[in-house]
Amino acid sequence: MGVSTSRPDQGVAQVTVDFPPVNALPVQGWYDLADALRATGRDPEVRCVVLAAGGRGFNAGVDIKEMQRDTGRAALIGANRGCYEAFAAVYECEVPVVAAVHGFCLGGGIGLVGNADAIVASDDAVFGLPELDRGALGAATHLSRLVPQHLMRALYYTSRTATAAELHAHGSVWKVVPAHGLRAAALELAGEIAQKDGHLIRLAKAAINGIDPVDVRRSYRFEQGFTFEANLSGVADRIRDTFGKGERA
Repeated sequence: MGVSTSRPDQGVAQVTVDFPPVNALPVQGWYDLADALRATGRDPEVRCVVLAAGGRGFNAGVDIKEMQRDTGRAALIGANRGCYEAFAAVYECEVPVVAAVHGFCLGGGIGLVGNADAIVASDDAVFGLPELDRGALGAATHLSRLVPQHLMRALYYTSRTATAAELHAHGSVWKVVPAHGLRAAALELAGEIAQKDGHLIRLAKAAINGIDPVDVRRSYRFEQGFTFEANLSGVADRIRDTFGKGERA
């Protein structure tokens, strides 16, 4: 359980997230993920990182129950800062990051894969932002990197999901494979990237980030301001409480 790092192939590091039952990360989990990604990116022997997950799905976002147990705002602030750091760590990792996505990729999961350099997905993977149903806002910045603008808005407002096949059609998913072949397909792409010169691949990552039309850190931070407003107004707690009751029913 938690965040672990392995070296499946030469030049490739794999960072695996495993928080049963649904990979809804607690505050510390987001920070641990950020630390692992930054550490592997700094390693001169690593030329590509695979971001994967254990369990039923890739990521279900933040641990809402942790926030509901908190009588103050420490968990909310911690989750917002932790997500901010983890998303940035994917984007700013010194080498390319390949996300291996299976099952559900929701909420914070979109923040991770939207900032990845490439995505390989299993044919059962679905992507979405159910934030409005959970009293939150955010990660439209990252969903915008996966689908066209108007589709992003429709998905965001309705809390619907898009399939891996649909994202592949939009060009944001590199390859869709059967679930049993996901890890191998992600490692295959990472291995091809890792064959490049380590110094040059780092320059390439920095150059591509430098020409990005959107400052993802500033854009996401702007969104987070509205999450705080929703919480200060009380509407976020009301919706989260409704979500919790539905989950227990």
